Amino acid sequence: MTRIVLIRHGQTAWNREVRFRGRADVELDETGLRQAEATGRYLAARWPVTAVYASPMCRAMQTAEAIARIQGLTARPLEGLLDIDFGEWQGLSPNEVAQRYPNLYRAWLEAPHTVHFPGGESLDVVRKRVVAALDEVIARHPEQSVALVSHTVVNRVLLCAVLGLGNEHFWRLRQETCAVNVFDAEDDGTFTIALLNDTCHLHTPSGYLPDCSA
Repeated sequence: MTRIVLIRHGQTAWNREVRFRGRADVELDETGLRQAEATGRYLAARWPVTAVYASPMCRAMQTAEAIARIQGLTARPLEGLLDIDFGEWQGLSPNEVAQRYPNLYRAWLEAPHTVHFPGGESLDVVRKRVVAALDEVIARHPEQSVALVSHTVVNRVLLCAVLGLGNEHFWRLRQETCAVNVFDAEDDGTFTIALLNDTCHLHTPSGYLPDCSA
């Protein structure tokens, strides 16, 4: 069994402005840096790991480095965790996309599994590479716990795969900034979910809540 601790990166300016980020290499803002540090403390206390991998994007690597540092580890980039390529939508706001691509934007909201972004990727393409990345990590780290730091689209797609859901369920899985998800990859190829979209560590003065059930 391999335990996977899947984390979304911390907040960026483009998160606040609500823009399609994709392959734009946006750094964490001050809030995002604090979120990453709080997530690092939370994982070290509650979900310690033996390895940390991240999307090569700056916002993901910054988050991963904060998580790795507190446990004496080094964050390693993993190409399969890269954010989706939004193509021509990258950098645009939802309002701008709705004006320029009204039909495709409606499809994105109502049937995301049918959308292939102009000049970019589809959820199916993302799913193939992120599942391949997960398989690679599981093979490298039997009987260990591993942190993966990625992006909201990638995390949602990977969680759909782990839960045995199609990409049409994409919008049913929320992923807040620095959300923590935990699942076990069992030896028989199945998955057991322990935690989804946990952000309780971000809502306390110390940045760490020992028992989030309280």
